[in-house]
Amino acid sequence: MLFFAKPAFLWLLLLVPILPLIFAVVLWFRRRRIAKFGEPDLVKRLMPHYSLSKAWVRLILFTLALGFLAIGLARPQIGAKLVEKETRGAEIMICLDVSNSMLAEDYSPNRLERAKLAISRLVDKLRDDRIGLIIFAGKSFVQLPITTDYVSAKMFLGGIDNESVPVQGTAIGDAILTAAKSFSLQSEKSRAIIVITDGENHEDDPVAAAKQAAEIGIKVYTIGVGSPQGEPIPMKGDLLKDKDGKIVVTKLDERTLRKIADAGGGAYVRAGNEEFGLNPIIEDLRRLEAEHFKNVVFEEFDEQYMYFLGISLVFLVAAFLVGDRRSKRRFFE
Repeated sequence: MLFFAKPAFLWLLLLVPILPLIFAVVLWFRRRRIAKFGEPDLVKRLMPHYSLSKAWVRLILFTLALGFLAIGLARPQIGAKLVEKETRGAEIMICLDVSNSMLAEDYSPNRLERAKLAISRLVDKLRDDRIGLIIFAGKSFVQLPITTDYVSAKMFLGGIDNESVPVQGTAIGDAILTAAKSFSLQSEKSRAIIVITDGENHEDDPVAAAKQAAEIGIKVYTIGVGSPQGEPIPMKGDLLKDKDGKIVVTKLDERTLRKIADAGGGAYVRAGNEEFGLNPIIEDLRRLEAEHFKNVVFEEFDEQYMYFLGISLVFLVAAFLVGDRRSKRRFFE
């Protein structure tokens, strides 16, 4: 199939039928002006070397050159093929807490949206690294498999909210184990899990999970989101309350998050409003030994513009070679 990389240049093709029409109108007005000075046949005999046929030939050649030039500038491309490309970088799985406690507003506009913004900015800085996304609350799910498709990463990220996981809770350990299973088979050294949460774990043993990940060469980093003094959770125009009617206050559990990072061989960073904490972790990951990855991707379409530009040049040269004077051999009358 034929594609055009710069289709806007195809508008130039409108000049192909317009130029001969303009030339014909000019000739018509020219005949009218000549008729005012004398008989057209007499004027024609006074200019024996002028060839109207050659003028038309020159115009047609120039018009064809313009047409092929327009097609060439539009960069026609055909075909596509799968090729294997090699890149170097790390594999990063981000585990994002989407439980109700992440709706607390000790960050602007809230913990979850602030974390999503930080991840989006991180994606913008990535080059050859692979990234994946796990979302978790009471259970964990792979939101985005490990990939270098950063556009898709940001698209999936934009659709995340506190209802993305139907089971409430904070199963950090389950998220770490899910992430550990989600790395590609090519990766062996530069693998890291970044857990973004307030640290209030209610479901499992995240420290044991981080230790398991470290044993197979995966570093586990944690980013603490929230304030130690606690913050209420806005829910549907009110504040979240427990079964006794008391307002639920969610606090940052830095102690647990430090233990997770220590067990996982990584580091703990407390998120701030300005520096969320991802940049220091990424700088640490940059010191890891970059791995070679092989990706199967679509190669760019084969360019065909040079053929059309070449044909355009041939017609243009031919147009200049055809003069206005009548040929003695009378190839053109």
